[in-house]
Amino acid sequence: MTGFFSGASVLSFLGCLALGVLYAWLLYRGNQNLDKKLQYGLTAIRIIVVATIAWLIFAPLIKTLNYTLDKPVIIIGQDNSLSVGQIKAAGFDQNQYEQDLKKLRDELSGKYEVKTLHFGDQVADGFDFKNQGKLTDAAAFFRKVQDEYTNRNIGAVILATDGIFNHGGNPLYSINQINAPVYTIALGDSIPKRDVLISNVNYNNIVYLDDDFTVEVQVQAFQSDGEHTTLTVSQNGAKIEQQNLSISGNAFVKTIPVKIHAGKTGVQKYTVQLGTLKNEITTRNNVQTFYIEVIDGRQKVLLAAVAPHPDLGVLKEAISLNKHYEAKLAIADDLNATDPSKFDLIVLYQLPDALNLSAAFLKKLTGLKKPIWYILGAQSNVNAFNQIQNQVNLGSANGSIQEVYADFASGFTSFNITDEDKKQFSSFDPLLSPFGRLTVNAGATPVFNQRIGKVSTQQPLLFFATENGLKTGYLMGEGLWRWKLSEAESEAPQSVLSDLISKTIQYLSVKDDKRKFKVFTSKAAYDENESIQFNATLYNDSYQAINEPEVNLQVKNEAGKVFNYTFSKTETGYQLDAGTMAAGNYSYVANTVLAGRKLTATGSFYVNALIAEYQQTTANHQLLNTIAKQSNGKLFMPANLRKIADEILKNENIKTISYEDRKYDELINMKWLFGLVLILLGTEWFLRKRNGEL
Repeated sequence: MTGFFSGASVLSFLGCLALGVLYAWLLYRGNQNLDKKLQYGLTAIRIIVVATIAWLIFAPLIKTLNYTLDKPVIIIGQDNSLSVGQIKAAGFDQNQYEQDLKKLRDELSGKYEVKTLHFGDQVADGFDFKNQGKLTDAAAFFRKVQDEYTNRNIGAVILATDGIFNHGGNPLYSINQINAPVYTIALGDSIPKRDVLISNVNYNNIVYLDDDFTVEVQVQAFQSDGEHTTLTVSQNGAKIEQQNLSISGNAFVKTIPVKIHAGKTGVQKYTVQLGTLKNEITTRNNVQTFYIEVIDGRQKVLLAAVAPHPDLGVLKEAISLNKHYEAKLAIADDLNATDPSKFDLIVLYQLPDALNLSAAFLKKLTGLKKPIWYILGAQSNVNAFNQIQNQVNLGSANGSIQEVYADFASGFTSFNITDEDKKQFSSFDPLLSPFGRLTVNAGATPVFNQRIGKVSTQQPLLFFATENGLKTGYLMGEGLWRWKLSEAESEAPQSVLSDLISKTIQYLSVKDDKRKFKVFTSKAAYDENESIQFNATLYNDSYQAINEPEVNLQVKNEAGKVFNYTFSKTETGYQLDAGTMAAGNYSYVANTVLAGRKLTATGSFYVNALIAEYQQTTANHQLLNTIAKQSNGKLFMPANLRKIADEILKNENIKTISYEDRKYDELINMKWLFGLVLILLGTEWFLRKRNGEL
């Protein structure tokens, strides 16, 4: 650390020194009572005191320099995935490799800061040679390096892997962001071995009862030219399909379509399996199990209107994104020929209409207990609208329209809308709403309120109500296509409008669940490296959420083994993290006791097996060589990995960096100067008084 004054401060100091000399000369020039040596000493003290006080008045700046030395950071990333553990090159000694890698770490630690990591399906600190990772995500390793060492002096990255990356993207695209040489250690065996495998199964997670669906099975074979095998497909353990397969060539790939009939509802377990060949390197990749949920038909939504409108296209597109829903558009002549009783939800777009063309269709709705979503616009017949429902009244309507913007209504909790989504909706272009005095029943639940210009009102724009025991929705304006264009201009990664429409459709069409005890998983399907999350809610007779009673859970796998858990209590509910589970289909039963009554809740979920690590058995050393060359590093075989230390030591670009930190401070902030002035003045006063000058 060093400190010094600026150039202007030096000139100021010389002026202050001259002032001190002048003051001392005037004070002591004619004094005959003091000893000469004492007089010179007192003069010097007075010069220093006056010069210091005068100099402080100018408040000069002092520049302080701090130098920080940043040693190069060497990061060692070790692949801990299954593929590294299952396929080893001839002559590879696992124990020797582990010892050499640790010695390399220790040797580098003498001169550099060394950080060790291991990666598979996740990235963690230190070395781990158990090779249990079910995926290999090297891109995540480089992201962690970038995130944690962005402003550090990264000297080099040492990457020990087989080059088989099956999750998170190709790490080749990540090395430029690190700006450091990558030294790769080539693990595994790059020589292809005899193997047949199922490399991929393409299927839909959800199909509908009595539909025929196709599963595409991709088969690969290596070093197996002229061999024959059999592809078998089973459903819940029973064989439903079998095909013979002839292999031609040592690098064989074929996609086989398998047609299956969905004849039973619920989660169905399917297994595709290849017959094994003699001397295969592994048979773990010959079989793959997956689960498909067969549901009993889609929810049908009717979009009813008397004329085409771009809003209808926006609605239909958003509804169709949800596989559980099917949207049908009925316009003009098709409208009166449509039977609304065949639909689960009816959207009345600007119906009743101003020309009364929809009267015959609306008459069919009389007495029909179906949830309805009313959307009003410029073509709506407001008086007829007021008569066909009893939740909303739009009075004094004269046929004119007004522009209204969306403001999120505080307190809405029927479904989740994020803060970012709320901001986006408030920035959208306005909808066109019929002008009139709006009266809404007190039980209505607003999602958005109307904002006219910059004035926020308490008049709802989008809201829900309950009519005759059925949910109803109301959107008091047309122009969803405007929101779609506004969304496109913002280049949002996901459509918040489609999400809002989908959630609105689900909310209106799903019947209220009045159960007092509900237990559900966060999703229906998990991968076997994911934690299984459960949530539970319990209501008292007033349907207030409570969590005083204890909730127990039993999970049963396909073999009948039972796992017991107890939920943790949250603020108003229950939560449980059951951890990871083996691949398979599971059912669960939750129990609790409320007011002496035993309550139960049941459900199911399934866990998909991760076999990616078995689907490629040949190491990709070419990729590792490319990564090393593009980053100015070098490829090493495991037997020579200790030589990486020599390569790093002779690399002149890997060196300690000195950072300069400049800081300016006012001299008047240095408190010790005031102490010095007081000491000097006190000393001068004491000596003068002792010699009879005061």
